[in-house]
Amino acid sequence: MSLAPSLQLRQSQSLVMTPQLQQAIRLLACSNLEIEGFIAEEIEKNPLLEAGRTDDMATPERSEKSDAAPDGADAMIDGGGDARESLDVDWNEAAFHHDSASDMAGGSFDGALGQSGGGSLGGDLGGGSAGSGEAIDFDGFAGAEPTLHDHLQRQAGEVLDGPQLAIALALIDRIGPAGYLDARLADIANDIGAPLAACEDALTVIHGFDPCGVGARDLAECLALQAKEADRYDPAMACMIAHLDLLAKGGLAQLKRVCGVDDEDIADMIAEIRSYDPKPGLRFETGETQSIVPDIFIERRGSGKQVGWSVEINSATLPRVLVNRHYYAEMARGAASKSKAWLNECLASANWLVKALDQRQRTIVKVASEIVKQQEGFFLHGVAQMKPLTLKTVADAIGMHESTVSRVTSNKYLSCARGVFELKYFFSSGIQSSEGGEASSAEAVKSAIKSLIDTETPKKILSDDTLVDLLNAKGFGIARRTVAKYREAMGIGSSVQRRRQSKLSAGERRAG
Repeated sequence: MSLAPSLQLRQSQSLVMTPQLQQAIRLLACSNLEIEGFIAEEIEKNPLLEAGRTDDMATPERSEKSDAAPDGADAMIDGGGDARESLDVDWNEAAFHHDSASDMAGGSFDGALGQSGGGSLGGDLGGGSAGSGEAIDFDGFAGAEPTLHDHLQRQAGEVLDGPQLAIALALIDRIGPAGYLDARLADIANDIGAPLAACEDALTVIHGFDPCGVGARDLAECLALQAKEADRYDPAMACMIAHLDLLAKGGLAQLKRVCGVDDEDIADMIAEIRSYDPKPGLRFETGETQSIVPDIFIERRGSGKQVGWSVEINSATLPRVLVNRHYYAEMARGAASKSKAWLNECLASANWLVKALDQRQRTIVKVASEIVKQQEGFFLHGVAQMKPLTLKTVADAIGMHESTVSRVTSNKYLSCARGVFELKYFFSSGIQSSEGGEASSAEAVKSAIKSLIDTETPKKILSDDTLVDLLNAKGFGIARRTVAKYREAMGIGSSVQRRRQSKLSAGERRAG
């Protein structure tokens, strides 16, 4: 065998993804918030891109020019077209042509569908007028809420000064969001170089601050501080707080014996303990609640055998992107060859972006429409009628790859008469029927388990074995371990835990 170098020719085929195709695939998995950030970056980089406004959409000249925009843009990408041609076209208007109710500023939902009837859906999602498209954010005028540390530092400054104030501020810095001291007092004293006795005195002062229970080192101390504030910290209450493990296990007989009280007193003490706040610092949490903005609107049309479904994209959550073709024509008129080549690249990139966004929204609508078709029982009758559904089933039905459907359903939400649901919610495994019929969705089984447990009586708590028998009677062929797994996934305790909770609740009612 010769080891000399040689030159050979080989022919092979391979699939190469262009950077633009890779970017388009990534856009499918992005949420609307991520898309907004991506578009903002593209507008900064590309001088031919600009953010559209709602009043731009109502301009007659803009609408007339948009009719022939797609063909002209394709020609520009391919290197053809006239650079002097008017290029200021609203691509979102041309591509979607009021594809959803939210495309029309202040327009009615039925108008977008060509249906008669009143009521609008999504058109005023932003809360603004038809002219501006933007709502006044009244929350922006509100001042920042004080944090737990700010609240405690202000109180410390009112009652302490000098070295004792410095120690108290150091301790406050070590208090976590729940209101507990997150480090050992001896370690804090060593870190700040202060005597342990001085740290204990400062912590005692902090224990008197609002909210009551703040600065505690564990749950027992937190509850004890609140009991003292309520003037309920007698020997029996102190004994109960010292034996919280027995309370958690529901060992009422042992608690009564240890605390030396009767049934009425123990029930009253348990009710008092439950009225305390185990995490007093959380009331100062200032994290803003982010509401979910749906990507898709689903509405029922017709009745009886003529039931249909309207699937509408919520384009109000996406910024409108325009290609400034006037600017391109002016810059290209007297530009040098290198500058003109750069402008052509910017134009091709801008046209690709609006096409990618168009394709993204159409793909979302296509996938959502198939989900509604597959899960029509859920939209008509609720979760009990959900069917098993996989990504492959939807992908085969619409002629797309399974990975594409997976990307489309990530971080996307659907709004219907039954609420707002993530698209992933409608995909679940199946449970075979005990009667040999059609399989049931795992979500339907969870709903049945929750319904059975919600209707159980304190005297007849349902065990997992009993739940299996009842579910089999309903037609669900399910094993005991599956019932336990679904029950735990829903945060429902075992029959022993529920029976213990029922006893504690009964004791509180008697005390009341």
